[in-house]
Amino acid sequence: MQRYTRVASLIFGVMMLVLSAAVTLETLLRKLFSFSLGGVDELSGYAIALGAPLAFAVALLERSHIRINLLYLKLAPKRQAMLDAAAVLSLGALAVFLLFFTVQNVLDTRQYQSIAQTPWATPLIYPQALWLIAMLAFALPAVWLMLQVLNLLARRDWEGLRKRFGPESTEDELKAELDDLQRR
Repeated sequence: MQRYTRVASLIFGVMMLVLSAAVTLETLLRKLFSFSLGGVDELSGYAIALGAPLAFAVALLERSHIRINLLYLKLAPKRQAMLDAAAVLSLGALAVFLLFFTVQNVLDTRQYQSIAQTPWATPLIYPQALWLIAMLAFALPAVWLMLQVLNLLARRDWEGLRKRFGPESTEDELKAELDDLQRR
């Protein structure tokens, strides 16, 4: 999974760098030469549509999504494990819902042969097909994690749930940061 998150992060990062350069160039051309490339706003929308599911997948797999641990740390281990399971199952359900919505959108676009209402008049099936792939990149690992949670729940392995899906302890985070610093 580390390779998966690395590739998704790289794709996301490159897209955002290219988008930043395009927006900067567009702004400079408009301000200095009263000239516009046209379509940078359209590309921005596509980049965000592709980048968001990739970022969701990385946050899910790296357990880097925001958690509020104030109450969590005061709960009994079994209740912590149940909250961890609920978090993964709800994120997985969200991923499946978003994938379903995306598939429906792409099918409608294909049926109606929709085009963007922009100067480029892009056939929307192309960017939406990429959006579908990005949404799959989020949904597949989310479903995989859901299956792992369900397996651990069926075995009533509360400690396994906490260890695999709970937030990292302060010591774990410190160790990870020190390891990363040493690698650099």
